[in-house]
Amino acid sequence: MKRPIRVLVAKVGLDGHDRGAKVIATALRDAGMEVIYTGLRQTPEMVVNAALQEDVDAIGISILSGAHLTVFPKVIALMKEKGMDDVLLTGGGIIPDDDMKQLQSLGVGQLFAPGTSTKDIATYIENWVQEHRSF
Repeated sequence: MKRPIRVLVAKVGLDGHDRGAKVIATALRDAGMEVIYTGLRQTPEMVVNAALQEDVDAIGISILSGAHLTVFPKVIALMKEKGMDDVLLTGGGIIPDDDMKQLQSLGVGQLFAPGTSTKDIATYIENWVQEHRSF
């Protein structure tokens, strides 16, 4: 690859718990990725617009509030509307397995539960980007 993988890490909605998002952002940086962290209380529109402006390869949403069945479908719909078909939407948090499957059927990538190895998350993003993006 000619440049580092660019990942936008976001917290959407009123979920104010960002320790996990910061841990992931640091781990991805340590893995050689360029990370943009949007901070707390972002809207889906803000996240997608930031991803477009930053020309990211992946968006990672951390969500602990239980709003995953609202947030992820809205973000994926906005991404499709903006032609971001080659950008990975992934994330993690407190998301039941059945909900993960439902979100993946909409086009969301792999979702990660608390306790997942940060190395596994970085490897997933690297492999997805190598397979789906060309730069």
